[in-house]
Amino acid sequence: MSRNYPEVEDVSSDAEIGVEQNDMNVGVGDCVNEGDEVNVEERDQAVEDGVNVEVEVEDGDEVNKISSSSSSLIEPFVGKEFDEVEDAQAFYKAYARRTGFAMRTNHTRLSKDDRKLILVEYVCSREGFRRESRKQIERRIPEPAETKIGCKATMCIKKDCQKWTVCKFIREHNHELLTPRSTSLFRGHRGVTRVQKKLILTLNESGVPTRKIMSVLSKESGGDFNVGCIGKDVENFLGNKRRKLFEEGDAQRLYAYFLDRQCKEPGFVYSMQVDENGCMGSCFWADARSSAAYQYFGDVVTFDATYLTNIYKMPFVPFSGVNHHHQTIMFGCALLVNETAESYIWLLRTWQEAMLGRAPSTIITDDDKAMAKAISEVLPNTTHRLCLWHILQFPEHLAHVYNKFSDFQKEFHHCIHETITVDEFEQEWSSILAKYGLVDNDWLQNLYNRRDKWVPAYLRTTFCAGMSTTQRSESMNKFFKDYVRSSTMVSDFVHQYEKALDARYFKEKEKDVRTKSTRAIMKTLWKIEKDAASIYTRKSFMIFQDELFNSQRYIPTKVGKDGESKIYGVTRNDKEYPIYQVTLDSGEVKAICTCHMFEFVGILCRHILCVLGKKSKLDLLPHHYILERWTINAKSRTILDIPTSDGHVMRQDDPMLRKSKLMMQFYDIAELGSQSIQKCQHLSLALDKVHKEFLSMEQVEGEKNLEDENMSLNDSQMFKSQVVSNFSQVLQDPPRVATKGRPKSLRAKNPKETQTAKKRRCSICKIEGHAKNNCPSVRL
Repeated sequence: MSRNYPEVEDVSSDAEIGVEQNDMNVGVGDCVNEGDEVNVEERDQAVEDGVNVEVEVEDGDEVNKISSSSSSLIEPFVGKEFDEVEDAQAFYKAYARRTGFAMRTNHTRLSKDDRKLILVEYVCSREGFRRESRKQIERRIPEPAETKIGCKATMCIKKDCQKWTVCKFIREHNHELLTPRSTSLFRGHRGVTRVQKKLILTLNESGVPTRKIMSVLSKESGGDFNVGCIGKDVENFLGNKRRKLFEEGDAQRLYAYFLDRQCKEPGFVYSMQVDENGCMGSCFWADARSSAAYQYFGDVVTFDATYLTNIYKMPFVPFSGVNHHHQTIMFGCALLVNETAESYIWLLRTWQEAMLGRAPSTIITDDDKAMAKAISEVLPNTTHRLCLWHILQFPEHLAHVYNKFSDFQKEFHHCIHETITVDEFEQEWSSILAKYGLVDNDWLQNLYNRRDKWVPAYLRTTFCAGMSTTQRSESMNKFFKDYVRSSTMVSDFVHQYEKALDARYFKEKEKDVRTKSTRAIMKTLWKIEKDAASIYTRKSFMIFQDELFNSQRYIPTKVGKDGESKIYGVTRNDKEYPIYQVTLDSGEVKAICTCHMFEFVGILCRHILCVLGKKSKLDLLPHHYILERWTINAKSRTILDIPTSDGHVMRQDDPMLRKSKLMMQFYDIAELGSQSIQKCQHLSLALDKVHKEFLSMEQVEGEKNLEDENMSLNDSQMFKSQVVSNFSQVLQDPPRVATKGRPKSLRAKNPKETQTAKKRRCSICKIEGHAKNNCPSVRL
């Protein structure tokens, strides 16, 4: 007796967005529960006749390979038998791919007695017609093209004892068939394999965009047509992963990550604010490496909050400094919900507590009033410097002077950057204001009132490790741009931050090895150069060497005395100005230069070295001129309050190391196996045998470990209850900031960068908006 089957929804439109799903319906009268449905996702790996056809059947997150030997007849026929339904499905799918169409499962039927599958009907993806209800709905986007045109091609199998037999086969199609190469682009023949999923996740976590992921997959597969999926499939896979993570809760995952890190790494510290609605607020974290680095190099810290790295538009605030190799290092970081003084006060107090209560000697920030208020309250004894670059990025206040006087910019730059003493700066500043009529300029007066926080002449005696701007923080922002995007979730951001931090510390290790395993090239015959090379790191030594080498270009002249101290005037041998004054004490051991390079950077300047050379004091580097932070042994001091940590150091029994070792072996074997068909078949059979053995071992081990898991269940439940009890309720995500299209930048820009570009002015008609080469008056 024939049955009328319900119409099936169209699932094969090139314009539709979504992941392929095989709809399986049951005939009228067969009541099927949700668990009775058969949902199979597959992709055949070989289309030649006479070889094994492998498809990947996805069950949840697991993808299993099923092998089916096609018969010598490449076309189905009534009466053909299969051992399993998967074999029939793989056979018809391989046939469809060779023939030039896509297939799908149209109907299934279950036995009324034991509810077992007894019939499956496979049809062409263009079978049936689009429902009228689908055509009548209002769409925000154009209706996709129709793919269902009533094709009758089908293969139906039914259960006959222990075999599956083809009971119906219709070969003819009512549409044009494609070539096997083009068929691979059909949705029914596309799919992301388990191996590809792992590779895609790895690349995505490393910040690789979809188009480059597809390039990698194409390279690994031997061409675009062999990949088995398209960019939209990759985007769908990643999108589904993201949706699952959002369902779990972004903030809750972040909190769980912090708890897990703290259990595994005792030196890891974090703090998180929660508002009255249970939503996550600002959070701060730092690992043991960052805390230890601060104890060695935390005398100068830069503090910047201009980078937006996540979907909540929470500013990323890194605490950074410079290590003994003059590389940027991290002292912890935070994500803030806002940039108010209260948020900064909470952050600075939390950070200082995490750094064992030690305050930096100098902190450099941009010109932000909320930051300044927080620093004055939390770090009253710390010298607060303003970023020189940010201070001088407001040309609109002086635009009229810039345009009118061509020499103004040069003179203003000299006044700020090249004046050595405070008196020189004051004289040149007053002269410029009077010369250009800027005495009443409110903006300049405001800068002048805070000159002790940004003018180099006022800050030369303050140790800043050579930094005068927040460039270190901004360079870290640029560095993190390779790891995060504006759509990054906060729970993903901490993982990416950890990767970026690992990369930074790896660079530091490289410099350590280079310094200790190589010998610097000497440029002079002075013994002090060799002494410095054995003390300083390579980068610090190169700075010292440059000063020592250039000291030969300077001439010292004794100009007077100050008590027992002698005063020398030092100038370049080809110039009369500027004159640097070097004061040498009575013991001719300690010296002070007006350039104050040693006080500012921590390395002797060429002017002092010039005077010491005249006194024949260039044998050894005086110990009082050696800052430990620039030496090879800068990190040799043990910090008892912070557990030592080199990051995620893997043990030999770590699964990742084992997997990496096996992958390298497999790669060599695969290269050999691909050299001929015989080798390939031999390797394939061997891998199948090993695979079956591993599955048997896994089953035995699973039964053995079941008892152990049951015994430890109570303990794990107790631990989980302790974790949950840290918050009285589930932590809610902060509000997301909706955006339209791609963000123009991840960084909060300076006003200079957002100002309107100056319009072009024609040199012929003097009208703005065009140039002389397209002037309307010339055309006429």
